[in-house]
Amino acid sequence: MSAAERHLPIVETAAREATATVVWHSEDDTRAFATRLAARPALRHAFIELHGELGAGKTTFVRHLLRALGVPGRIKSPTYAVVEPHEVPGLAIWHFDFYRFNDPREWEDAGFRDIFASPGLKLAEWPEKAQAHIPRADLAVTIETAADESRKVTLTAQTPAGLELLP
Repeated sequence: MSAAERHLPIVETAAREATATVVWHSEDDTRAFATRLAARPALRHAFIELHGELGAGKTTFVRHLLRALGVPGRIKSPTYAVVEPHEVPGLAIWHFDFYRFNDPREWEDAGFRDIFASPGLKLAEWPEKAQAHIPRADLAVTIETAADESRKVTLTAQTPAGLELLP
């Protein structure tokens, strides 16, 4: 047995991943899931990626989550603005939509690096468009539409904080 095999690594290089799958049969299921997630303390400083085709329900889920966190008023999709900030007492929230993100200079110019370095909740739709710039998400949420219009939702925890967010 080599020395490397006899000793535990000093630094763990890869986060353990765990997954869970849920089905949302209706928008009420989406709302209920968002409400349960909003109650988890680890959410307050999490980064959540949202994956799915157009119309899968990413923005609908975010709206329910923001409502459950106490965000008042109209909740707009950040498709054209790229980011919509929200704030409730004691919690800053940023909702990103990278669908139209094309220029890497925009990352620096818009101050996204500072946002991701600051405390608070970050939610990102279409994260693959900015993959080279964003940190590893705590939780990746993949929403797939079934033939009966229900949603199969796969939750992948990619960090210890993400593990605390799994149902």
